[in-house]
Amino acid sequence: MSPHARRALALVLVALVVATGCAFAGRWQWNRHVARDALIQVVERNYAAEPVPLEELLASADVALGTDDVWRRAVVTGRYLPEATVLLRNRPVESTPGYHVLVPLVVEDGGQPGAVLVVNRGFVGMGTDGSAAVDVPAPPAGPVEVTVRLRLDEPRARAAAAGQVQAISVAQVLDQAPDRAALDGLTPYRAYGALADEEPAPAQALVPLPAPSTDPGSHLSYAFQWWTFALGALVGFCVMARRELVDARVGDEDEPAAPGAPGPDEDGTTPTPPRAPRTARAARRDHGPSAEDVEDALIDAQLR
Repeated sequence: MSPHARRALALVLVALVVATGCAFAGRWQWNRHVARDALIQVVERNYAAEPVPLEELLASADVALGTDDVWRRAVVTGRYLPEATVLLRNRPVESTPGYHVLVPLVVEDGGQPGAVLVVNRGFVGMGTDGSAAVDVPAPPAGPVEVTVRLRLDEPRARAAAAGQVQAISVAQVLDQAPDRAALDGLTPYRAYGALADEEPAPAQALVPLPAPSTDPGSHLSYAFQWWTFALGALVGFCVMARRELVDARVGDEDEPAAPGAPGPDEDGTTPTPPRAPRTARAARRDHGPSAEDVEDALIDAQLR
């Protein structure tokens, strides 16, 4: 295999590798776009839906929340356990650092009596010093009717300081409660609720939780960009490979003939002498005079 052919083959292989990688990257971005679009559809369908009793969406505390019911509003009556309040850290709101306030609610009506539902009551800022104690407003005392938007239980995260968590994993939240004794004998729901409304209202309200974002992001445009790169790699590298093959063919045509001109044949005819190798200038002449040829002609004309 000639050097030109080897280089052409290498360029084709590089094109296939680059195009395959770009195609997979585009497919990954496409899948992220599809997943994001599905989440947005759930939000748009459920966020403003009419509230229903909690027991219509979660028949019991042991039932897992369906993905189609995420962000649905549910109404339940119970009592808060402020002594078991836990703070969720590292989840700012509107770029403001602070904590989400997680308070267990013991269900009395509208759900499984005696079960506990973790309620994200809202947000409290940490001020300028994150090491200082946070003054968390107390929830309403006594029976309270709570409207929450149901959310899926989150996976457990790494440990945090006492009374704090890194994710809203129901089991982890209850494990971090300052007063674990208050939760004895209570069955936790396998989902939690983001507070939408509570009656009676507290003496001091927390910062309300923001609505979820419905921005689809840039995943779709990234997918098309990667696929464009894949097509460009195939076209570009294949063009370079074709040039290598063309150069190899031209080189074969320019190879010099064997030394020595042949003599006449037996019938007295003289065969056509072997073609002399073309010089670089002659090769260029096939495509018209070059700039150097024009310049040489002008100089010759002035010397005559």
